[in-house]
Amino acid sequence: MKRRIFLASLMLLITAAVVFPDGLKEIKEILTGYEEVPALSTTGGGELRARISRDGTSISYQLSYSDLEGNVTQSHIHLGNPGVNGGISVFLCTNLNNGPAGTQPCPPAPATITGTLTAADVIGPAGQGIGPGEFSELVQAIRARSTYVNIHSSKYPGGEVRKQILPDEKGDHDH
Repeated sequence: MKRRIFLASLMLLITAAVVFPDGLKEIKEILTGYEEVPALSTTGGGELRARISRDGTSISYQLSYSDLEGNVTQSHIHLGNPGVNGGISVFLCTNLNNGPAGTQPCPPAPATITGTLTAADVIGPAGQGIGPGEFSELVQAIRARSTYVNIHSSKYPGGEVRKQILPDEKGDHDH
């Protein structure tokens, strides 16, 4: 009897380790103008797909966008709670020559870009407690639901489409 309980407990732990290895692993978010601050009505839309590496030292991503009402100027992951604007943590792309060396340009919509983020890509925001290179702080903020992805355009320089990164505990969310 004790052996059965032990084996059942062991199987439960193994299953939990597979399902919840490090909390969040995969991200899929749909960007709209309604999440901008203030909210706006736009034909634009986007999708972020991302995956945090098992060791937590990189994030691979794919960002797609289309139907923006202005020309895309830049895209970032920001540190900020829902309904609040925050500082830039990492650049995904820019056409303004304001990103760190090696930041890829944002192609005209419709487009899809891909990349991998590491500690070298984290620029802050120092005023909000994330210093340059503090990748683990960024991952912690993502897991705490305190980051959002934003795409800026010439018509809406403050951001045309946005989505809070809201991980679920299974690592497989679809919002």
